[in-house]
Amino acid sequence: MQDRWLSVDEIAEYLGVAKDTIYNWVTHKGMPGHKVGRFWKFKKDDVDSWVREGGSAASSDDPDDKEPTLG
Repeated sequence: MQDRWLSVDEIAEYLGVAKDTIYNWVTHKGMPGHKVGRFWKFKKDDVDSWVREGGSAASSDDPDDKEPTLG
């Protein structure tokens, strides 16, 4: 069953990020996901494509996504 829908927990673990990051990406960065009832579900192939296209990259006009500066 390799093409199953993944939960927020599973996709967060797969990408190595926090669940809050997944929710942020879905709502603000267009991460491909589908709401099933009250739960978000994801297809790994869709998410992989989105990441490769730069969907998860920090946006230069979003101050919350900037790397901290050393100083």
